[in-house]
Amino acid sequence: MKLIIMTKSTFFVEEDKILVSLFDEGLDNLHLYKPGSSPLYAERLLSLIPEEYYSKITVHDHFYLKNEYKLGGIHLDTPNLEIPKGYKGRISQTCDNLENLRDIKKKSDYVFLKNIFDCIEFSDEKSSFNNDQLVDAYKKGLIDKKVYALGGMSIDNIKYAKDLGFGGVVICGDLWNRFNIHNETDYKELILHFEKLRKAVG
Repeated sequence: MKLIIMTKSTFFVEEDKILVSLFDEGLDNLHLYKPGSSPLYAERLLSLIPEEYYSKITVHDHFYLKNEYKLGGIHLDTPNLEIPKGYKGRISQTCDNLENLRDIKKKSDYVFLKNIFDCIEFSDEKSSFNNDQLVDAYKKGLIDKKVYALGGMSIDNIKYAKDLGFGGVVICGDLWNRFNIHNETDYKELILHFEKLRKAVG
């Protein structure tokens, strides 16, 4: 099972150091997700990360960064977003309903199925599915190795996602809540939690 870490939605002071530590510890797929932010901040963050890790980073906007920094791929957050003309490389997409999942899978290397549980970072993003719907989607072959669970995913529900046939989990709040960006500089607890997440996905 794949483990994807999504960045906190805002930039913060220790972020580059934490991301480098996560890569050093074996992170192999980071999604750079900073909605509504200036590309200059993303460029600055990328400039502080060693080039050897660029191929493990996927961007959610400012797609020119993919070629400029030789990043791993691009991610489309909504179904109506167009793939940039002439784009070659890895594409992933977010899907928020089961009806569209089959079509979106055909156009993507992998898909985030959103709002599995209530979002940890954004309290207004609530779960969209009940257990029966997810089990049914798994039985129909909609949920498979190409579909990753997003939304409220934590170390406590990784096994649930695994049992439902998801190919991976997308972790955000469960990791970043272990570091207070306003008054902490020690991120040991966050790195230790990442290690536990890695073991949990097996």
